[in-house]
Amino acid sequence: MNPEEPAADRALVVPGGSAVAVPIVVRNELWSAADPAAYDGGRQSDITHLADVEASGLARRDDARWSGLLEVIPTKADYVLDLLRANSLWPLLSGLACCAIEMMSAATSKNDMDRWGMFPFRASPRQADVLIVAGTLTTKMAGPLVRLWEQMPEPKWCVAMGDCTCSGGRYKRSYSTIEGIDRVMPVDVYIPGCPPRPEGLIYGMMKLQQVVKDRRGQWPDRAVGPTVPTDV
Repeated sequence: MNPEEPAADRALVVPGGSAVAVPIVVRNELWSAADPAAYDGGRQSDITHLADVEASGLARRDDARWSGLLEVIPTKADYVLDLLRANSLWPLLSGLACCAIEMMSAATSKNDMDRWGMFPFRASPRQADVLIVAGTLTTKMAGPLVRLWEQMPEPKWCVAMGDCTCSGGRYKRSYSTIEGIDRVMPVDVYIPGCPPRPEGLIYGMMKLQQVVKDRRGQWPDRAVGPTVPTDV
């Protein structure tokens, strides 16, 4: 296999069949914000050593032992990766109001959400892939919350916990309240309640696991968590 060839010409043939799996090429480049004005008013950062390395071309040098083979991953592996991600969710330690008390209770030894593949809360958005928005979102807090969301690496998911988070709740007509966080960021799972019990959050996280598992259409007959019988 010639590493100089384009990625499309290096497609892999799946053993036992004639189907061709298109490879995923992991690019080596620096992260940049979608909105440059979102961080520090759009001013240039004083930390430039990573940009200097990128400009020098040292980061593009292929000195790996396998000479470029590590950059190619068959798309069939995405099915396995999604199964791993669904059973290894890392929520962000972030709470806005009273629903955060129930969110913290879900991680205690009594409820123990870890046993379902929902790992302990992370204190940094760069180490998390699930943002649980628990509580009332005010207009003043909307900016920092969106910044936390943008700093989380892909793939990532958002869970709206509580009536105030889903639609504004009892503060819906307030001038200082966002009437549903889906006005400022995408939401994957809604958990109603004022506040919802820890069991409700665990159930919602199970539904998020279902979303992660089903997003590529594999294993449709394997449901995650409690389900309602079709004959009811």
